[in-house]
Amino acid sequence: MRLEDGEAWLGFGAEQRKHPVSLNLSPAGDLREAAANLFGHMRRLDEMGPAIIAVARIPEHGLGEAINDRLRRAAAPR
Repeated sequence: MRLEDGEAWLGFGAEQRKHPVSLNLSPAGDLREAAANLFGHMRRLDEMGPAIIAVARIPEHGLGEAINDRLRRAAAPR
């Protein structure tokens, strides 16, 4: 996936994008760390004003289910 101008990247795990507007929930792929960083990282990226925040795949087990639920809610139309 290639990011376009005006987009931001919210990573997870070893995959990190070399992009001026990017943060990683947990470089180690730790779901607890990712959950702890989720809202702060989303807020920081949103404050930078991107048109889109692209998000890495988060595993659908354990805390990953809750993280993905929050991400889906954040992406839902308002």
